[in-house]
Amino acid sequence: MSHKPLFESIVLTVICDDRPGIIARLSHLVEQHGGNWTESSMLSLAGKFAGILLAHVPAEQSASLIQQLLQLEAEGMQITAHRSADSSVDGESREFVLELLGQDRPGIVRDITAILSRHGVNVLELESSCESASMSGEMLFRAKARLRVPMGVRRSLLQDELELLANELMVDINLQD
Repeated sequence: MSHKPLFESIVLTVICDDRPGIIARLSHLVEQHGGNWTESSMLSLAGKFAGILLAHVPAEQSASLIQQLLQLEAEGMQITAHRSADSSVDGESREFVLELLGQDRPGIVRDITAILSRHGVNVLELESSCESASMSGEMLFRAKARLRVPMGVRRSLLQDELELLANELMVDINLQD
């Protein structure tokens, strides 16, 4: 009777000068250690490659994989690797999506996340960008966040606080289930 190998979850962050082959190099090492690349978010910002990824690796291979990944620093890659605990959620919660669009100005993310934090809301994913408005040419800030909201938080209260801030910032905020 054979047993399934036990797997560990490893979360990696990577930053380095952008160049071809970075993802190929990382994925090869994960595969070489019997791992599975399951989730990632990677992009190029200001000439730098930045990424975060989740890989599931057989427990007996995780230390070797982490050691080889850290050796990539010789190639100019800054990598951090963390073995991840169970990703189950404490308590009951629900997910919402928050979308924001408005004229760019410093502090938008700080102000929005201050409200979310006060309500115990966890930001699971955040994407943002600045782009030129088509008619005026002014810079627009666009953000989309996936949120985990505790069941005890009334959606209407959260929505009201976000709308007050949206009026103050002169941005559009949409909170969806």
